[in-house]
Amino acid sequence: MSEETTPGSKPGKGLKRFTLIWVGQLVSLLGSGLTRFALGIWVLQRTDSVTQFVLITVIAGLPGILLAPIAGALVDRWDRRRVMIAADVGAALITLAVALLLWQDSLQVWHIYLLAGLGSVLSTFQWPAYIASITLLVKPEQYGRVNGLLQFGEAGTTIAAPALAGLAMVTIDIWGILLVDFATFLVAVTTLLLVRIPRPKRSEAGREGEGSIWKEAAYGWTYIKARPGLLGLLFYFAGINFVTSMCGIAILPMVLRVGSEVSAGTVLSCIGIGMLLGSTYMSVTGGPKRRINGVLGFGVMFSVFIFLAGVSPAVWWIAGAVLLWHANIPVINSCSQAIWQSKVEPDVQGRVFAMRRMIAQFTVPLGDFSAGPLTDHVFEPLMAEGGSLAPTLGPLIGSGPGRGIALMFIVFAIFPMLTSLWGYMNPHVRNIEDELPDVDTEGEEEEEPAEDAVDGEEASGEDRPVSDAEEPDAAEPDAVETDAAEPLAEEATDPN
Repeated sequence: MSEETTPGSKPGKGLKRFTLIWVGQLVSLLGSGLTRFALGIWVLQRTDSVTQFVLITVIAGLPGILLAPIAGALVDRWDRRRVMIAADVGAALITLAVALLLWQDSLQVWHIYLLAGLGSVLSTFQWPAYIASITLLVKPEQYGRVNGLLQFGEAGTTIAAPALAGLAMVTIDIWGILLVDFATFLVAVTTLLLVRIPRPKRSEAGREGEGSIWKEAAYGWTYIKARPGLLGLLFYFAGINFVTSMCGIAILPMVLRVGSEVSAGTVLSCIGIGMLLGSTYMSVTGGPKRRINGVLGFGVMFSVFIFLAGVSPAVWWIAGAVLLWHANIPVINSCSQAIWQSKVEPDVQGRVFAMRRMIAQFTVPLGDFSAGPLTDHVFEPLMAEGGSLAPTLGPLIGSGPGRGIALMFIVFAIFPMLTSLWGYMNPHVRNIEDELPDVDTEGEEEEEPAEDAVDGEEASGEDRPVSDAEEPDAAEPDAVETDAAEPLAEEATDPN
């Protein structure tokens, strides 16, 4: 495609716009990571309760999952750039609320729960608006690389945020961290103000899904159900996310029971390093040419490395397996995202992607909650000294503390393997890229009375909503929150 194109097409300037947005959201993501770490430490220091600490993660995910269909429908009605701006403004207000409560010495744990829940709701608006905007900004052949950049940002903040926050806690205290976080949201808002995001063209699918907010919210499921390949891919991730969340949350206790705190830190750092390697591969190469192979093929390798993480108690072995296990995640995520972006019409991506995220992620809390009882009451007793399986499996994988969790890894690693093989055996999933046509992802340039700072072009007029429904006033912050592309659970395979 030539760089000299008509308005609405996606030349090199679209990638420049995305890059500017990505930088702003990456800075915001890092600031939010600093605050999340600092507030987690604050809760542990005040309560000395792991349960109350874990509840922050649960509350930060569950409301967003439940409200995803409504949020997706509204994102399709509204201007997506304005949704993202409102999201960052809302996140800044949350940060200011925490700072005000701290200043008044009134901050309580329940305040953090409340604000985490609000942030969850608001991020449910942010994510589909961000991902759907990518479809309109870059060419389809660039989806793999661009989604790799999103994964790269998440991996980078996973590594950097805890280390930087720990240093900041002893130098600038939690006040300084909140100030930095507030400043990062200003950076994100500024980058969004400097660019224009095209409006999606009206499609037949968009017209079919128009109606009341409830009909439009339900249309995400109607759309997916009518396409067996997308439906199969969705349930593939729901299954694989259950295993990933359950095994991922059990890494730390397994390592602590066979090694030291230093060993645990080394293994946990391998999570971020592995994801950084996988996302770098996607950013540089764009991933496999046939994207379904990037999902299912790397899903098989993903399963193998979960299995290998359980076969030896040696910390170096566990660290290597965990690194390679997590290196597969960005490839699986990015290839899946590229398939959805190229097969779903842009004007319905908000509600389809929100429904997709809700279904794929609802198994994450199930996995998190299952890990504890299965570990403490099933697998660890089986592999304890004198346990019923210790005499037979002990010589192979070891026995004693932590080896029951290792056995859980080995057992549940079978499920992603079987699920990937099922995907290859299902013709709708295997042939999804051939069975479903690529959609028209060209957008219509939004018209604004301001000069586009990136492109240097002038435009006039008012933004028009995609549907016939009335668009809310630009200043109405119904859609707000924290991180642009943050997954609901750190160990979830797909940020759907």
